[in-house]
Amino acid sequence: MRSTAPAVPTPLPAIEVVPTPHRSLPTVVVVADGPAYGPGRDRLDEAALAAFEPTGKTGETRQVGAAWIVGVGDGAAKDWRSAGASLVRAVNEREIPRFQVLLPEDVTAEQAGAFALGLALGGYTFKVTGDTPAARVKSVQLVTSAPVADAVAEALVLAAATALTRDLANTPSNVKDPAWLAGTAARLAAGVTGLTAAVRDEKWLAEQGFGGVLAVGGGSSRPPRFVELTWRPKGSAKAPHLVFVGKGITFDTGGISIKPADGMHLMRTDMAGGAAVIAALLAVAALNLPLRVTGLVPCAENHVSGSAYRPGDIVTHYGGKTTEVANTDAEGRMVLADAMTWAARKHSPDVLVDVATLTGAMKISLGVRTGGLFATTDELAAQVIAAGAEVGEAHWRMPLIEDLADSVRSEIADVKQAPGGPGGIAAALFLREFSGGLPWVHLDIAGPARAETAYDEVVPGASGFAARTLVRFAQNYR
Repeated sequence: MRSTAPAVPTPLPAIEVVPTPHRSLPTVVVVADGPAYGPGRDRLDEAALAAFEPTGKTGETRQVGAAWIVGVGDGAAKDWRSAGASLVRAVNEREIPRFQVLLPEDVTAEQAGAFALGLALGGYTFKVTGDTPAARVKSVQLVTSAPVADAVAEALVLAAATALTRDLANTPSNVKDPAWLAGTAARLAAGVTGLTAAVRDEKWLAEQGFGGVLAVGGGSSRPPRFVELTWRPKGSAKAPHLVFVGKGITFDTGGISIKPADGMHLMRTDMAGGAAVIAALLAVAALNLPLRVTGLVPCAENHVSGSAYRPGDIVTHYGGKTTEVANTDAEGRMVLADAMTWAARKHSPDVLVDVATLTGAMKISLGVRTGGLFATTDELAAQVIAAGAEVGEAHWRMPLIEDLADSVRSEIADVKQAPGGPGGIAAALFLREFSGGLPWVHLDIAGPARAETAYDEVVPGASGFAARTLVRFAQNYR
């Protein structure tokens, strides 16, 4: 049956920096708190302006005669990002395909980049429909003589990574099985200079002993896959090497420890961590970063059947470590354990980062706009948190409590998969057992990976969270 799911990746508006305004394009004037008007105040209809009385608060968007205004508040990067998103949403409602924004003369590269990112992502939609989609913004010109073009171009790469993460996570699971996710990653990587993709099937997984991936995927008629994306630019043989590992559960019923029906439909996004890794590798290549980066995504569907793995099973992972299964709905850590051991033994990277929609406990702890971060060193934690802050993604460091470390020990296996206690911390302590002693960061994005309402540049559905953090961390790493 032909799918009506949108093609991946979703096209984003084309955004370019130009030195002079266009005569005929609809014009947007920037207003800061005060209100303080940027260039183009004379283009606004005075009668409409007097009736409206703008404040310049962040995201305030209004058509004033033939032109528009958008508020940027105090002018922080977050304000500009939110303003861009609010503007594109408002213009989309009027089905205006093209417009221009007159930026203030003193606009900074950081502000322009944040604004472009908001413009690119704020109007994102993903809808499976046979109808003709409504007209949306196709292109935006940012009018300024300030040297901001490079920052805008970089922001658009980050926006594309976020949008691709959303695309992959939003794709319904009747389309998105492990083979589809792995094949899409390989298709997108094909032809990108310096980036290669390898997709391994269930036979290879069995030969290598990826017991966690095979156990989780064993209950589905759609077998698991393992994706390895490799970025190796010229001259990088002695450069630092980062490995990103992302959970790729294309649908999660919970297995025999089945989930409640309420909310299970959202489990199509349970591979958001894997999607972020795939998108990050493509962005790393687009930015031509001068270091080595490997992306690993174990892909499986956690289903219920006679061949599903069971509570009480003992699973042997790649590398030989054994896990006592307590709850088949704690499947993410099972597949990550194999991939992390593969990363440590085959690649010996300078840093290992895993990202996963892992625990509901983290969502309860930090809410839905902040990711949980666990790290083996203060320096690594600070670097990742700073990278996230630079690109508008919030992470909060959580403790690896040593008093709880013994809880992941099993009496009949090496480790116990779900020992009880504080769920997010227990999961992190379990994963640490498979980090090979490497400098390691674990990102639990169960909360911010999905959104119920629009805020800032985020829209309902998959948010694309963590892709930008991974890219900026790689950009900043020395």
